[in-house]
Amino acid sequence: NGFQMYNISTQTKDPLFWNTWAQHTLKNALTLQKLNQNTAKNLILFLGDGMGIPTVTAARILKGQLSGQSGEETQLEMDKFPFVALSKTYNTNAQVADSAGTATAYLCGVKANEGTVGVSAAAVRSQCNTTQGNEVTSILKWAKEAGKSVGIVTTTRVNHATPSAAYAHCVDRDWFSDGEMPAEAVQAGCKDIARQLFENIPNIDVIMGGGRKYMFPKNQSDVEYPGDKKHFGTRKDGRNLVEEWTNRMKNKKAQYVWNKRELLSVNPNNVDYILGLFEPGDLPYNLERNTETDPSLTEMVEVAIKILRKNPRGFYLLVEGGRIDHGHHEGKAKQALHEAVEMDRAIGRAGLITSIYDTMTVVTADHSHMFNFGGYTPRGNTIFGLAPMLSDVDQKPFTAILYGNGPGFKVINGLRENVSTLDYQGTNYQAQSAVPLRMETHGGEDVAVFAKGPMAHLLHGVHEQNYIPHVMAYAACIGQNRDHCMSSGGASSLSPALPSLAALLTLTRLLC
Repeated sequence: NGFQMYNISTQTKDPLFWNTWAQHTLKNALTLQKLNQNTAKNLILFLGDGMGIPTVTAARILKGQLSGQSGEETQLEMDKFPFVALSKTYNTNAQVADSAGTATAYLCGVKANEGTVGVSAAAVRSQCNTTQGNEVTSILKWAKEAGKSVGIVTTTRVNHATPSAAYAHCVDRDWFSDGEMPAEAVQAGCKDIARQLFENIPNIDVIMGGGRKYMFPKNQSDVEYPGDKKHFGTRKDGRNLVEEWTNRMKNKKAQYVWNKRELLSVNPNNVDYILGLFEPGDLPYNLERNTETDPSLTEMVEVAIKILRKNPRGFYLLVEGGRIDHGHHEGKAKQALHEAVEMDRAIGRAGLITSIYDTMTVVTADHSHMFNFGGYTPRGNTIFGLAPMLSDVDQKPFTAILYGNGPGFKVINGLRENVSTLDYQGTNYQAQSAVPLRMETHGGEDVAVFAKGPMAHLLHGVHEQNYIPHVMAYAACIGQNRDHCMSSGGASSLSPALPSLAALLTLTRLLC
């Protein structure tokens, strides 16, 4: 923003400071009146799993404090996006959503039941026989069918809820491999998610994340942790999906990698397809990452884009900062916020190696969490610090960050624990919660959608979450929105094809 506050106390007392900054912002805003109506050659969706608005604000402050500033005035990379909307995250059968039903919404354009991926709300969780006929396809598939390259990058398992809705049709998000499925479901012909990753959409160009153990036969030891039984393969069908992929791709420029060194030694110009599985399960939290062996989200995203962007028709890339959610579930705000800051770094890196003229980038969350911060903390208070006063009820200090529910609830002799006796700024400190739960829950409020690039202005108000892929597909002229595109491949004209009268009448009936 050009107006970093190095000396807060003197600068901020001068009205000129605030007026100049606001006028600078106004000048920038006026340039947005000329809309970017280009066709999006490339589409990137950054999904911060569990990154509610309080998480965004706290991550912003953390980012500023990590570079020695007060924090509140800092701009995240996502804060710089010109268009912001709100997304209503509820699932068809849940007021407070889960990551599977929401992924189906922002990837397939259709709201769905919690716990299900890539199927409509006619499918029932865990009931195999409700799969067939209820499959819905994703924007990743629409992009692939339009000749674009496609990629998935995540810090969780590549067959976890968020990425799996891009390629799988499964009535249970937990069916990672056939080893996690009930025998009846396997017998009835339902396929596990790992298998669908390789079978449903041929040749996904970039796949990076964790989840190695679901690709290998039961009891096969892991390449990185050979002695550790909990990391052994899980597949009951005896298949080695990595070997199958390698064999199938041997005449293409394809590479399988399982550590950072291998990933960073890849020359993107010589590799068209990459499968990177860096852990048996999820990738470690960024704060606990072995920087020698495990790549960061930013490093994975950079390699992914450099491979994908070679396609003259462009690409679609899904990037998930998936462990923001895990940190919050565990009540470990410090882990969650550092995950969010790392995703913001990846957003910045992506911005440097793509162009706003032909690349639409959207940043959003699937749902929020029961996380917040408050307590009248003074300017520049460390985000993990204490409120400036004691409670006027139990006369004890409290941290600014608190959870509505979760594992941080603790009573000692019938009273709230005194946090000043604890390392409340520690990496794995569990912030206090109002209700004791082993796992903190998701939050139900709307989440932010940040957008830049072609047609970003179509994300502009309070939207249903399933609207997101419709806008992205419209911007790129893929999927069901192609009628408005000029054959020259130049800028899109803004005369959208009108839906049929019959369809409108049906919708009117539904809404009345």
